[in-house]
Amino acid sequence: MLLVGYFEGIGSQRGIAWRCADSLSLREFLGIPLNEKSPDHSTLTNTRKRLPAEVFVEVFQFVLRIAVEKKLLSGKTVAVDSTTLEADAAMKSIVRRDTGEDWREYVARLMREEGVIEPETQPSDEEIRRYDKKRKNKKVSNEEWYSPNAPESRITKLKDGRTHAAYKAEHVADLESDLVLGVTLHPGDRADTDTLVDSVIDAQQNLKQAGSSQEIEEVAADKGYHAAGTLELCDSLNLRTYIPERRNQYHSKWTDKDPELQRAVYLNRQRVRRAKSKRLQRQRSEICERTFAHVCNTGGMRRSWLGELPEITKRYLIAVAAHNLGRIMRKLFGIGKPKGLQGAGGLAALVQLIARCVWLLYHALTVDLWTSRVAGDHSRAPA
Repeated sequence: MLLVGYFEGIGSQRGIAWRCADSLSLREFLGIPLNEKSPDHSTLTNTRKRLPAEVFVEVFQFVLRIAVEKKLLSGKTVAVDSTTLEADAAMKSIVRRDTGEDWREYVARLMREEGVIEPETQPSDEEIRRYDKKRKNKKVSNEEWYSPNAPESRITKLKDGRTHAAYKAEHVADLESDLVLGVTLHPGDRADTDTLVDSVIDAQQNLKQAGSSQEIEEVAADKGYHAAGTLELCDSLNLRTYIPERRNQYHSKWTDKDPELQRAVYLNRQRVRRAKSKRLQRQRSEICERTFAHVCNTGGMRRSWLGELPEITKRYLIAVAAHNLGRIMRKLFGIGKPKGLQGAGGLAALVQLIARCVWLLYHALTVDLWTSRVAGDHSRAPA
């Protein structure tokens, strides 16, 4: 049903449950007879929470294993990029970390401290808005404020310019196959330079578990990932980086720095000046943005409806696995999503595509997963 959520572009579990209950074709795909009720959103929530995170990682790796078996995956050169995911927390719900006050209580306290109102007076909403509009230094810091509904989210600026509590999703994409090799989710204020190496290592582990012997050798990223320490760590892991430098009016001084930092920065600078780097940057901007468009925009994952980051990661992993499955189907059959059947292939392509999808999902969710992960708890297997 989570796969259906991606292919139908539905982000909330209530919407997924309603769609699966309403559609006859989805009922047939899920194996639910007409005289039985389909699982509701609470069943989806309880099942997702009971399953460990390793199950969702194994589903993601199983789809990559299909690409390896079909020789569709390279894995030598990857691109790394990140985007923001809106958290399920309104800005009105944030509270201070030190006192636990919400925004209204905080502004009322400032009014009392400045003598605008009497100590025992409770200001109206209009008075609070009028005072808050005129006062200066109205900055909201993540060190001082947080959201109780999504404690791991951070206040940041979204892609559309709004300021909101958000998470950061980072994709590691193969530049030859367009497949996403690794996905990591972090708090919204986590710096790109801190997460680059961890994301590449996670992608390498997924490649290994998928049965590929290819080692990641080249990494392309934008200038937000450029830092001397990050480049030096990549160099120590035998990763050739293609990361443009930020414009700086001052020249870097290396007198008090480790010589390895200077060496890594200069080697990256030489590689960036080559024509190959420009080609990789064009591919990176195209492929990474396309994965975000499919997963976040049309796949329904731009906004999260869950509060805990581990649970959001589970949902996001299944969405990216569905994206990879769509890319594999497009390369094998020429059709990547159900809507693509409207003008291609007719009934024969439809039968072939559905048969292939059912076979892949059946073996992924029964043979490989339940026998390896839930073999010791047979009571949960039917669910």
